[in-house]
Amino acid sequence: MVEALAKNPRWKKRKGPLVLVIMDGVGCGKYPEGDAVRDSKMDALRAMERQSPHTILKAHGRAVGLPSDDDMGNSEVGHNAMGCGRVFHQGAALVSEAIKSGTLFLGGAWKEIVQNTGSASTLHFIGLFSDGNVHSHIDHLKAMIRRAKEDGVKRVRVHVLFDGRDVGETSALEYIDPFEAFLAELNNGGFDAKIASGGGRMWITMDRYGADWNMVRRGWETHVHGKARAFASARGAVETYRAEFPGIIDQDLKEFIIADSGGAPLGAVKDGDSVVYFNFRGDRALEITAAFEDDSFDKFDRGARPRVCYAGMMEYDGDLHAPKRYLVSPPAIDRTLGEYLAASGTRTLAISETQKYGHVTYFFNGNRTGKFDEKLEEYVEIKSDLVPFEQRPWMKCADIADRVIEAIASGNYDFIRLNFPNGDMVGHTGVYQAVAASLESMDLQLGRIRKAADGAGAVLLITADHGNSDDMYEHDKKTGAVLLKEDGAPKAKTSHSLNPVPCILYDPSYQGEYKSALNEGLGISSIASSCIELLGFIPPAGYDASILTFT
Repeated sequence: MVEALAKNPRWKKRKGPLVLVIMDGVGCGKYPEGDAVRDSKMDALRAMERQSPHTILKAHGRAVGLPSDDDMGNSEVGHNAMGCGRVFHQGAALVSEAIKSGTLFLGGAWKEIVQNTGSASTLHFIGLFSDGNVHSHIDHLKAMIRRAKEDGVKRVRVHVLFDGRDVGETSALEYIDPFEAFLAELNNGGFDAKIASGGGRMWITMDRYGADWNMVRRGWETHVHGKARAFASARGAVETYRAEFPGIIDQDLKEFIIADSGGAPLGAVKDGDSVVYFNFRGDRALEITAAFEDDSFDKFDRGARPRVCYAGMMEYDGDLHAPKRYLVSPPAIDRTLGEYLAASGTRTLAISETQKYGHVTYFFNGNRTGKFDEKLEEYVEIKSDLVPFEQRPWMKCADIADRVIEAIASGNYDFIRLNFPNGDMVGHTGVYQAVAASLESMDLQLGRIRKAADGAGAVLLITADHGNSDDMYEHDKKTGAVLLKEDGAPKAKTSHSLNPVPCILYDPSYQGEYKSALNEGLGISSIASSCIELLGFIPPAGYDASILTFT
């Protein structure tokens, strides 16, 4: 338990609440071409930026706990950083270190997996098949397969989830071909490793927040029961689906299995097998984990559920202790902003739609499920639409704004935090027009929230967790030129960017307590201290510096 925060005697209390607005996936672009944020008509945001103190914040790489500054930020580590006020080594770095040091293979979970598999059963690996380093890394998969062979495992089957989101949108074959060559080199001395099934990450397996359990059902039937369209190779599946669905990108590729010459699946999961879900990020891991582990599971009919030894790469939910067995321990995050504010009697509202609800609650609270104080905190989830995001690019931003405006006027909250998912979720589609529509829809709601803030004497702190919609085209890394498709159109980029994010402090009741120029060179971990100061408290020891300098 933490102690209540000390009050800042230099702060002059505002009439209304502090509202933290997280514009998910809205960065400050490097290139004018493909910057949908720059191209979009966002009058409300730009007016507040002109009239208010503002700066930019780092939101990728080491600034959010990732291994290097070549690693793009993501919503999970971004919300961790904003809500926890410090930078923790995150999933990718922790797993890489555990593999390099060998501690992953010395742990009890790996030993159980290997011992359960032995020489008679199969070790299955399921996960995102790329080096995007946001959910997984293919090098981690390769390291585990090598070690499994060294440890006496004889049969490995890999169930691939194509990316096209954190890496190039049609890059699947760039991973399949080298990986097949890698397996061919290992397949000797009685060792047998093959790709067994697959599909796109946004079509099978990797749903989150209960948005579409049919994704998980399709993945379960494909990976576990071997029930899907059969092909002789993963390359053949990709090429066939691309021919049948012109313009399809990797994240949407349909499910498939690899079958032997007799038509039987190469990698259906059977009693006594072992399964490793090798994604390290938790949000899109919890549902398939529940399908494997939950005895009272009722989201879909699992059919004959095989008895397996299941492990996740990490503990995806520390409160639910899911999965029961995991290879690498997650960062131990304590002393979060939410915990301090609850201890200090701050009345809080957290709100988003389904797609980012867990980010503004679970991840913001340091990977913690539930509230710190039931009486002081309220969490609101607006149900997301179950349609492709480019078809409803406005998403639920108006519904979120409705609830926030009501909360501002009510006087019932001291701190309101919200997430608009538009710039990220629609940004991932690669459909430029839809991204612009999503941002302009969000901007209309920012204008409404600003008006409510003016009326209530509230303060708005507007920022983002990472970039995405600011970098919608692929660029040549040396020249910066836009890369083109065969038809001459720009090649869409569907992954996050490496760009910084905006930070705007809209304080219409400003009374001169802090300098009008905000501190520069900071990361988004500064948001926690900034919120604490804007609520009239002094940040705790060890928190990263605030954007404010008090006079």
